[in-house]
Amino acid sequence: MDEISGYGLSGATAGPVFTAPVLNYRPPSPRDYRPRIGLIGAGGISEYHLRAYQKNGWEVAAIADRTLSKAQARANAFAPSALVTTDFRWVLENPDIDVIDATPHPRDRMAIIEAALNNGKHVLSQKPFVDDLADGEKLIRLAEEKGLKLAVNHNGRWAPHFSYMAAAVRAGVIGEVASIDFILHWDHTWTAGTRFEDMKHLLLLDFGIHWFDMATVLMGGALPERVYASVQRTSFQVMKPPFLASVIADYPGTQARLNFNAHVTDGQEDRTIIAGSKGTLRASGPGLNSQRVTLWTAQGEAPVPLEGCWFDSGFEGAMGELLCAIEDDREPANSARSSLRSLAFCKAALESADGGGVISTFGF
Repeated sequence: MDEISGYGLSGATAGPVFTAPVLNYRPPSPRDYRPRIGLIGAGGISEYHLRAYQKNGWEVAAIADRTLSKAQARANAFAPSALVTTDFRWVLENPDIDVIDATPHPRDRMAIIEAALNNGKHVLSQKPFVDDLADGEKLIRLAEEKGLKLAVNHNGRWAPHFSYMAAAVRAGVIGEVASIDFILHWDHTWTAGTRFEDMKHLLLLDFGIHWFDMATVLMGGALPERVYASVQRTSFQVMKPPFLASVIADYPGTQARLNFNAHVTDGQEDRTIIAGSKGTLRASGPGLNSQRVTLWTAQGEAPVPLEGCWFDSGFEGAMGELLCAIEDDREPANSARSSLRSLAFCKAALESADGGGVISTFGF
């Protein structure tokens, strides 16, 4: 009986504490390139963009928004010398602007990105990149024809816990990845009465795209062979979109699982577990900006000391990587093409959630 005591579920005895590998997880920054940035859209998320740019000394030369007072408020807080306007085309046509940060929703952003590229501007697009994959291909081809860089603000890639875990996976620290689990219990009820509430797939697309993207990054850009997704409303929610969602994605020898509950008003937790043939990485905390990472291997347990937080490092990294790619004349790691792969994964989950069953082809 001793041989099967606990059935392997009682947990192993804690091993010795060792020093975690030192890996480069910090957001990149250009050496000398200092462009003038034009921000299109001064909505809520723009605060975090501008805060990151101000911290790094990246000049925001113009801010455009349909509501002039919103653009002026952002300029007053983060870029006092920036010109403000309600006409985004003025920003796009300004020869002194080098890089455009386009933050509006996809249905409004397509025309902005296209016009920016046609005016010779490099572009950082908010996520999700596009509504339709074909539109994304069109914009990518246009950027290539113009010799311009087109990147997507997948800021989660530079959240310290995600960035370190991805670097550890790439370095082979935990061997071959067997499973990836994202478990999020948080409160998204603030969206009640906002335009977000009209999004059918608010959870899986507008918010969840970060985790589809991280799964794709952790899998080296590979897309899963099969995807199954389910969404459900809680019995007590008043918001329109389903606030419960689960996704299972099968790769050869690996499974990724995404589990969301956006109606947890007490006891929120954000957890990521990556299990491999040589070890396990775990990150956990009460929210996106408070995460602790631990590595377990045959050596024992290694707490990972990290600096920064998602809504700091993430926005520095998204723009910083684009600026580095422009400076070095290379493809940015957060290129629109890499984003399109994450979006294809997400779209397959949406199709499954809408009653498509198991999706085994992406048309990508």
